[in-house]
Amino acid sequence: MARSPGLAVARLNATPAPIAMPDAITPPLNQASLRQLFTKPYGVAAPTVEQWRKVYAENVHFEDPTQSKDGVDAYILAQQGLVQRCDDVFLEAEAVALDGDTAFVEWRMGLKIKGIEFIYPGTSRLRFGADGRIVDHRDYFDFVGPTFEPVPVVGGFVRWLYKRFVA
Repeated sequence: MARSPGLAVARLNATPAPIAMPDAITPPLNQASLRQLFTKPYGVAAPTVEQWRKVYAENVHFEDPTQSKDGVDAYILAQQGLVQRCDDVFLEAEAVALDGDTAFVEWRMGLKIKGIEFIYPGTSRLRFGADGRIVDHRDYFDFVGPTFEPVPVVGGFVRWLYKRFVA
């Protein structure tokens, strides 16, 4: 079965019990703290509400291919919802670029769902407010390919669409 670039699907064993996240990250964010913010190994607990609030502004706007949220509470609920829908989640930063009040973080996100791992390569654009917290967070990634390509019947249709309109 042909796979789109960057797609990996594997059967996985049970997840170990979560361990604590590293020390809190506080603004202003630099390359090292952004890398830390975008790193969550499997088995490590997601950031707490307090940790999110330290780096995201009250009026943050978040958008990705599946949703658009306004306000830190909506952002936190979206992140908690993702973690709760999955057996486990990992995130790893691959490259970080910072220029004034804007940063880009290239990352890979893995979602374990019912014994299958879905890998999503992507990039986040972050804009910072005067206090150094994130006021705008936009994620760019292919949601369709990694999500539906492994699914019987639907996967064949997705591969056909990619060949017909993307390749």
